[in-house]
Amino acid sequence: MTDAAVEVVEPGLATTIQDRGRSGAYNVGIPPSGALDQSSAVLANLLVGNPAGAAVLEAPYMGPKLAFRGRGAVAVTGGRAKVLINGEERDQWESLEVADGDVLSFGFIEAGARLYVAVAGGFDVPEVLGSRSTYTLGALGGFGGRALAKGDVVPIGAATRFVARRIDDADRPVLAREVELRIVLGLYDYRLSESGLSTLLGTPWQLTPVADRTGFRYAGAQLDFVPRTQPFGAGSDPSNIVDAGYPIGSIQVPSGSEPIILHRDAVSGGGYAMVGTVISTDMDIVGQSAPATVTTLTTVTLDEAVQARRDRGARLAALAEGLA
Repeated sequence: MTDAAVEVVEPGLATTIQDRGRSGAYNVGIPPSGALDQSSAVLANLLVGNPAGAAVLEAPYMGPKLAFRGRGAVAVTGGRAKVLINGEERDQWESLEVADGDVLSFGFIEAGARLYVAVAGGFDVPEVLGSRSTYTLGALGGFGGRALAKGDVVPIGAATRFVARRIDDADRPVLAREVELRIVLGLYDYRLSESGLSTLLGTPWQLTPVADRTGFRYAGAQLDFVPRTQPFGAGSDPSNIVDAGYPIGSIQVPSGSEPIILHRDAVSGGGYAMVGTVISTDMDIVGQSAPATVTTLTTVTLDEAVQARRDRGARLAALAEGLA
């Protein structure tokens, strides 16, 4: 730890500290947490010379106002918003040198849903179960297990010297209001009738305001389920099953008309059928979806999903090498 830090002048709506998440505890009910847009968090870190998994700030819809204690560097990625240092507009997607007393602030987000703020050295909060990510529902990790509040002083780790870096436009995410998500069908897609499955895949779904780190709820058409006799241990809703584990990205349709995509703070299991799972690469798109985003679902094979993950990893590795 160094004496460098940021003081929270204004906290934003729900700014939390996140990294790439914690693994190995989901089986006992602790979700991975971590940045909802992993690519933007990684790129923010690379811009300031951090390891890809250093802790960053995730700020949904409205960024915080931060005062720097000590010299350093900062980078802002993710959704699009005005970035201001001492009231002067600066660019996103590039490293910015800051001096002691400088104040970083933001305008309202104009596209996408979440900003990512990295500082050289990373936000130096203690690791919990191998991660600095905040899981607010469990008061775990991050800064006291909660979103940042006015007056908090968050320490910054030791940093290397400032080097100017920039991410080209072509390597930044597309922040659209109409998106397509690739899914792998299963484990309970057989609960949908043929027409229900056709409707799920052939209908545009609109993201509702119920969209947070736990899940994203969409509104759209009514889905048909295969008739059945209610099994012992399951509820009466046609989408109910006897309890099972939930993968991150799984899609449930509790009402038959409002699919929910579970994200990185979701519970690890329950009694709703999972008709498909958004591939991990496209979960960044979900994380940057704002309410009213029109979303269509398309199926891919498991092999195609794995290849997409490899492709993203290769792209990020190439960017890291180019910025080193």
